[in-house]
Amino acid sequence: MHGVSDEGRGGRTELVLVAHGSRAAAANDAHRAMAARLAERLGAPVRASFLELAEPSIGDAVDAAVAAGAGRVVVLPHFLYPGRHVGEDIPAIVGEATERHPGTTIELASASGDDPTMLELLAELARRAIGG
Repeated sequence: MHGVSDEGRGGRTELVLVAHGSRAAAANDAHRAMAARLAERLGAPVRASFLELAEPSIGDAVDAAVAAGAGRVVVLPHFLYPGRHVGEDIPAIVGEATERHPGTTIELASASGDDPTMLELLAELARRAIGG
C-alpha cells in the first residue's frame, strides 16, 4: 500500500483489513478502530471486514470498495498464524470477489503474522513487560 494512488484499472486503491470476527462487540469495534487508524496513517481508504461472526463480511467490504470506485482492492488478513482460514477460506472469498468484479484488480496480501517485523514488535513488548 506504499504510495497508494490511482494505479488500479480506473480508480484508487483501497485496503480491506480482515479480522476473524467475534461474538464480543468490543473486539469487533477494536478492529474497526484499528482500520480507521490505519487509514489515517496511510492516507488511503481502509475498510474493516470480518471472516465470520461480524459485519461487513470480506466479500461485502470488497463489493463496497468497488462500488466506491476502487480500481484495485488489496485484502490484508490481520491473522497471526497460518491455518485453514488464511490458507483456504480467505483465498476462496477473494477468488469469488475477483469473479464478481472482472474489471477490478483484487489482490490478497500476506497475513500480518507472516511479516518478520512481528518478531521485533514482540521483542519490544517483551522488553517493556520485563523492564529491560
